Amino acid sequence: MGRKRSFDDDEVLSHAREVFLEHGYEGTSIDALVKATGLLRGSLYGAFGSKRGMFVAALHDATDSESRDSKVLNLILVALMELSDHDLEVRGLVRDYLVRLSRSGSDDTNAVTVDVASLLGETLLQRAHIRLQSDDERR
Repeated sequence: MGRKRSFDDDEVLSHAREVFLEHGYEGTSIDALVKATGLLRGSLYGAFGSKRGMFVAALHDATDSESRDSKVLNLILVALMELSDHDLEVRGLVRDYLVRLSRSGSDDTNAVTVDVASLLGETLLQRAHIRLQSDDERR
């Protein structure tokens, strides 16, 4: 029989999510996750299996609602840019979250697609610290 976990999954995933948001998936090392979560390497591997397992758990936790919170949207962008093209599980989590977002909006499918794309585009620009100004604002 295994030992009982002595850590709070929600707290650990919250710390891991912050690291993934700051460094992206590829830029996040196991050492950074160990440091941020306070878990020993063995505990991290025992609980999540791998860095990917921890990312998937954090993504699943973050997308378990219809939240449009910037941290959730930024994690979605990390997943879209770094993993969803080759990781079917991540792609499914992202797709399911975006479908839930679109159902919470208008009944017009085209308007919903534009709304979700606009939301992700705005989040991407914010993540890149780019603010688009109108001609009036530049004057």
